[in-house]
Amino acid sequence: MTEELELTIKSSPCQIKYVEDFVKNLMCKCKFDQEVYDNILISLTEAVNNAIIHGNKTNNKKLVRVNCTEKTRKVVISISDEGEGFNPKKIKDPTLLENIECCGGRGVFIMKQLSDEIQFLDEGRTVELHFRTA
Repeated sequence: MTEELELTIKSSPCQIKYVEDFVKNLMCKCKFDQEVYDNILISLTEAVNNAIIHGNKTNNKKLVRVNCTEKTRKVVISISDEGEGFNPKKIKDPTLLENIECCGGRGVFIMKQLSDEIQFLDEGRTVELHFRTA
């Protein structure tokens, strides 16, 4: 892929529907297998959902931007919101007994499990997901 693939949506939960078509288009361009597709779809859906709900507080005037680049044997996807950001170090581990019944933290946990690398940039307003494709 010589070009970057981009998606910009309004901060409304009904906009999540555009993520699947974005990932299908990405799969066609980058030629990765079904397992990578599934991992990207689940992680990206969670990241966009977090950006809409937690980052932009479902403010329709704010946008969520998804940017994807293909590098040697991997795809890097960044998801940015226009919110206040957050400190990812403060997210509690949802697998610990004392947090099992708590809300929150599961989405980041899932993204960490399904991606090969995750980074939080711009004070938590951007999440960067890395997936090996070969």
